[in-house]
Formats: sequence, structure tokens, C-alpha cells
Amino acid sequence: MSSMGAFETGAAGDILVLSVLPAQEDHAALNSIFRDSNWPLCPGSPWVLKSSRNLNEALPILRNGGISVVVCERDLQPGTWQNMVEALALLPDPPYLIVTSRHADDRLWVEALNLGAYDVLQTPFHAGEVTRTLSCAWSRWGEQHQSKVSKAAKSVA
Repeated sequence: MSSMGAFETGAAGDILVLSVLPAQEDHAALNSIFRDSNWPLCPGSPWVLKSSRNLNEALPILRNGGISVVVCERDLQPGTWQNMVEALALLPDPPYLIVTSRHADDRLWVEALNLGAYDVLQTPFHAGEVTRTLSCAWSRWGEQHQSKVSKAAKSVA
């Protein structure tokens, strides 16, 4: 992994995002946004979208590390986004979670934030909202990651 300013990124400076979306149309829309968007943060680093359809496919990708943000559908089969929260909590440097749903409402948003998600996005996706939310999540993840690295370095010194 390389370092881009204060934030760690994937190989060759890539910023890695994992989508866990069972609906093919959601994958296609997110891929299109990644391909066509100008990202407000870190414009020199490519944003790379890795994809999985369910929690079981996502876990090996997450264990390999390097993922800073996960975009996860509310209703996974098997499982739910709450299972994703639990799985992320077991990682040494967990990525930020963004929950998606066609029926995103205040109740889901409050529940998601209370249980540890970063934000909620409604589908179908809107490019501006996706880039803003993912950029902010990546920035916050980077700040948290850098804080952990700094604390670890101080404890060794």
C-alpha cells in the first residue's frame, strides 16, 4: 500500500471501495458513477470499485485489507447490513460503511448511524450524492486510520 498525503491507499495510490449489492442494476449504476465522476477529494488517485453480491463474497475481500469504504445494501441474502457491521467490527482497521436502500427513510438512517454505519444512500443512486458521501467517508476513514497509526507509533517509541 502507498501513502497519499495523510491517508493510506491501495496499490499505486488507488482508493478502494467495496460494493456489496445483490441487484445488478445497482452495481451497474455505481460502476458508471465511478467511471464518469470527478472525485472532490484526492483527484490524482483512482477510485477503484470492487464488487460482491453478498456478505460471503465480501468477507475475503475485506480480510485482504485496503478497503476504506463499503457500500452495502440494507437487505443482503443471506444476512443484512447489521451482519456487515458485525463483520467490519472484527477487522483491525475497519472501513466505513454506507448502507443503501430503495426505501431509505429517517428510521433506517437513525438505526444505521446508531449501530455504526457512516451514512445511508437511497437507490437509485444519484452521482453527486454518491461522490459526496463516499469522499466524506473516505476522508473520515483516513483521519481515523492516521490517528491509529500515530498512536501505534507513539506506543512503540
